[in-house]
Parts: sequence; structure tokens; C-alpha cells
Amino acid sequence: MNRHDAPTLITDSPVGAAALWRRWVKTAKICLMSALAFAVFVVLIAAFSGRASAAPLDTLRSLLDNEQQSMQILTLLTIITLVPTLLIMLTGFTRIVIVLSIVRNAIGLQNMPPNTVIIGLALFVTYFVMSPILGQINENAYKPYSEGQITLTEFADEAMDPLRDFMLRETYEADLNFFKNIAKVDADTPLEDVPDRVVIASFVTSELKHAFAIGFFIYIPFIVIDMIVASTLMAMGMMMLPPAMISMPFKILLFVLVDGWKLTIGTLISSF
Repeated sequence: MNRHDAPTLITDSPVGAAALWRRWVKTAKICLMSALAFAVFVVLIAAFSGRASAAPLDTLRSLLDNEQQSMQILTLLTIITLVPTLLIMLTGFTRIVIVLSIVRNAIGLQNMPPNTVIIGLALFVTYFVMSPILGQINENAYKPYSEGQITLTEFADEAMDPLRDFMLRETYEADLNFFKNIAKVDADTPLEDVPDRVVIASFVTSELKHAFAIGFFIYIPFIVIDMIVASTLMAMGMMMLPPAMISMPFKILLFVLVDGWKLTIGTLISSF
């Protein structure tokens, strides 16, 4: 190739050089405006930092000087963090949400009702079941503590008593004895002296047993429908047709005709 045939750069022409110059000027203006805005922001932060930093420093100093207030705030934040776990472990939420999920799977609907609806319904049913216990906690623990009649430790003990009574009432004796043996607790120990860790662990295990026992009886009528549909399709020679696709409408119809949700929720509430 002849060197005279080499491509011409855009900067070699007057038009290309002018366009490149305008681009540089535009970029320089943008950088200058950004730098100016940043400088104004820094000046404003510096102006207000002297007055704004006083409040956090005073708050931190007061917390360090008052250890009791610091411990109360730390305990409150810890309790707020553990609220979801306490809701699951110390109430009937575990049994309720498992049974509702088993009902959905027994019908054959994987995502209907959605998980949000199942959990919301389980929360409201749990609130219905736990309302008497919450009332006792409010009367015996929260009100005296809010009025300054008892300390935080006494509040925790008074709030735990109704929950312990509820959990022990719903716990199988075999599960309680099992965790007593693991925790090296004497078998003759009175129930009021059993540690909370033993009561909570045995209660959760018993709740799983309750939930799966109820779910077993709920599954039976739906299994019967599946067996009838599968036998009918096999007798008709339609072995390639999935039985679940045919049985699902019949299971939904049966569940609607017997008012299944009301029966399920009524069974759950009466099981406590």
C-alpha cells in the first residue's frame, strides 16, 4: 500500500478538530460544575457539623454514664431482634402454618394460596389462640412494669409464666422426659422448676408431632380421590393421562363443598 493512501485522522481536518475542541470544552464545563457542587457540599457539611455533632456525643456520653439505661436499651433491641423466633417457638404458629401448608399440598396446589396468604392466615389464627395468654402477660407483667412496680427481670419472669403453662399443656410427656434426660434434669423435678430450655425444646417437638398428626388425617380423603381417579383411568386404558390433573378439580370441589378451610381452622383452634 502506498503511504499516500493511508487513512486521514479526524484531527487532520478542520471540521474534526473543531468538533473535538467543542467536546473537550463541554467535558471541562461538566467537571468544573461538579467540582463546584462538591465544594459547596463540603462547606455546608463543615458549617453544620459543629452543631450537629453535639447531640450524638451528648447521647453517647449519657448512655455511658447511665449503665442501667444502656442495659435496658440493649435488652430491648435484643428482644426486638428475637421477636420472630419467639413467635415461632413459643406459640402455636408452628402447628398452624404446617397444617395449612399440608392442606395446600394435599389438594395438589403448589402455590395457591400463596405463601404470603398462608403465613398471614397462620399469624391471625395464632393471635386468636394466644389472646388469653397475651392478656395475662399484659395484666401481670407489662402493666406493672410500665408503672414502675416491678423490675425488668421480674417482668421477664412474670411474662414467661403464662407461656410456660401454655407450652407445658401442649407438650407430650415423652418429649419432656426425653429432653430432661439430655439436660441431666432429675425426672422427679416439679414442672415449675424445669428449665426454660427444656420446656421450649420439648414444646417445639410436640408441636411438630401435633401438626403432622392432623395433616395425616387431612390427607386421607384426598388420597382416596387420587386412588379412585387413578383406578378409573387405568380401567379405561388412559394410562398416559396424569391422574393428578384429573383428580385436582374433584379435590377442590370436595374441599369447597365441605367448607374445608373452616373445618381446618376449627380443628386447629380446638386442638389447643
